[in-house]
Amino acid sequence: MTADFPTYPDLTGKVALITGIGQVGLPNSKTWGNGAATARVLSYNGVKIYGCDLHLKAAEYTQQRLLKDTPQAVVDVVTTDVTNTADVSKFVEAALTKHGRIDVLINNVGMTTPGDPGTMEEAAWLKQIDLNLHSVFRLPQMAYASAKAAVIQFTKAAGCMYASKGIRLNAVVPGLMFTPLVETLGASDKEEDREVFRKITEHNVPMGVMGESIDVANAAVFLCSNAAKYMTAHALVVDGGITAATGTGG
Repeated sequence: MTADFPTYPDLTGKVALITGIGQVGLPNSKTWGNGAATARVLSYNGVKIYGCDLHLKAAEYTQQRLLKDTPQAVVDVVTTDVTNTADVSKFVEAALTKHGRIDVLINNVGMTTPGDPGTMEEAAWLKQIDLNLHSVFRLPQMAYASAKAAVIQFTKAAGCMYASKGIRLNAVVPGLMFTPLVETLGASDKEEDREVFRKITEHNVPMGVMGESIDVANAAVFLCSNAAKYMTAHALVVDGGITAATGTGG
């Protein structure tokens, strides 16, 4: 364990539900996906992890790494399709059956498809909306006020709605992160994958480097802890300054 891991004693014994806990990448890669890294920091802080992924082997790989890192950790993983309401319901019910409660919810699933409004097929667009946005709605099962502002607006609207009940909702907005998926794109035999890799890595980040999954994880765990007890309906940008420099994002 390294000094990069902050400690939050108030998190000990809590239960975290995490989607997208698995990761794809090169064999024996030492990098971590955002969901896996968040689970890593949470488990280090004594949080019981109940995670899901569409691919069970990917989730089990994360589980093995977590237990190797923190042998006393409590980590369960299952297969779940977050675009399927029945699957999501089973996932939540299984976590409640196992632990009796859920204290933290990490919505981590996401993907992007290359293309623009002029070339992207409608099916590809709808698939992204279903995975990236609708999955965020399915897990907490709340109504929300905006159809276009997606996850950030959902977080702000729901955060205000539930603040009086002691429920905090915040979002982490990552910038350019060197994850296993990005690493895989750079090593791909396909030119289109390498082109995506070049577009991701050639942005001029003011801090001069891409971020790491641990940067996202540290931000997420901070928001889960009592150190952020007066923060809700907030989008925490973790991007090395690129949003401020380009005027885009967050």
